[in-house]
Amino acid sequence: MWKFVLIVVGVILAPIAARAESPDVIEVGKFSSGMVGQVVPEGWKPLTFKKILKQTVYELVKDGDAVVVKAVSDASASGLIKVVNLDPKEYPIVRWRWKVENILKHNDVTRKDGDDFPARIYITFAYDSDKVSFGKKLKFKAGQAIFGNIPIGALNYIWDTHAPVGTIVENAYTDFAQMVVVESGAQKVGLWVNEERNIYEDYKRAFGEEPPLMNGLAIMTDTDNTKERATAYYGDIQFVSVGK
Repeated sequence: MWKFVLIVVGVILAPIAARAESPDVIEVGKFSSGMVGQVVPEGWKPLTFKKILKQTVYELVKDGDAVVVKAVSDASASGLIKVVNLDPKEYPIVRWRWKVENILKHNDVTRKDGDDFPARIYITFAYDSDKVSFGKKLKFKAGQAIFGNIPIGALNYIWDTHAPVGTIVENAYTDFAQMVVVESGAQKVGLWVNEERNIYEDYKRAFGEEPPLMNGLAIMTDTDNTKERATAYYGDIQFVSVGK
């Protein structure tokens, strides 16, 4: 299943704009201000897949002093999505925190049947003909003819089991998506981990060219390929301008 394409289609069908809290910080996932028991955080939308009947269960819960998103996947796949229209050159930093209760035994970032992760965050990018190579334009047009509206690329930040932290590898289904291993292994299982990535630099490393505008964000915990079970928690997500 091409989860990457399906996520993007869902984002395009859910035109929800991110809200700027200040000129310096965009709070795209202010989960901590939500109400315990909510299934979908305010401003987000469920992402489901037609060929996967069993969905991951999402809910806002209290963990310590904060409200966060809890995700439970049992041989299932679904996510939460939101439109985010930002320039990665102006807001190059993404910050978030997450926690997993377990890692997966049989996932493999290089294989289609191993394309499952206890926690992942997608950032998608809009097509801009001025910022992509001729070869990539042709591939994009071909993909658009088959799948409809798709982005030109996506960064997929993942918590993997085996691959070393810092690994960047093509998605098993498409080279339009690049997988970036942010955490790996069981050392931090059960702990809240604060993350910070430079989207602008990651895109250039992953795709070898300047990034176009960002157009979407998704979180997902999925185990439909490996048929395992995973529980993850997602804290607030924000984009930050240069030097902040």
